[in-house]
Amino acid sequence: MKLTNILDEQSKGLWHNINQKKKSGRKSARKGSKAYKAAVKAGNKLKKGKSENVLYRSNKLRIEIIEHSEPVLFTEAEYQGRKIKLNKIMQGDVKKFKVYVSNGKNKDGSLKVKKVNFGQKGMVIKKDNPGARKSFRARHKCDQKKDKTTAGYWSCRKW
Repeated sequence: MKLTNILDEQSKGLWHNINQKKKSGRKSARKGSKAYKAAVKAGNKLKKGKSENVLYRSNKLRIEIIEHSEPVLFTEAEYQGRKIKLNKIMQGDVKKFKVYVSNGKNKDGSLKVKKVNFGQKGMVIKKDNPGARKSFRARHKCDQKKDKTTAGYWSCRKW
């Protein structure tokens, strides 16, 4: 299937997909199921007009390539003698998550690397809940966090 065909199928919208499913004789998702919630969420996204620019989508492979406003660059550096990727959030050892960030350059030209730990172990991020997400971002003033070397920046980025 060509890229243009996939994008044409996806651009027809949620209701087109629902009607196609009904025509083929398959039952629609029950209210409260994951599929139903995902469909409602997708419909709300379309209504609000906050949809991201999708460059490529494949349901068969279950991947989606989206155009973001901020590029994320993963570069390699060295931290305590081992190679690590910068700006990549991963499971933490001390806290729930950790990320290695560049903190300037040394005199010899190599990158200074700082490990940022954030999040509370055992807690669940409920970013699928729009109310919780909005409340968290307002409470932590996420629109003002610009310094990548702080835990608050990465916590807001995760939300």
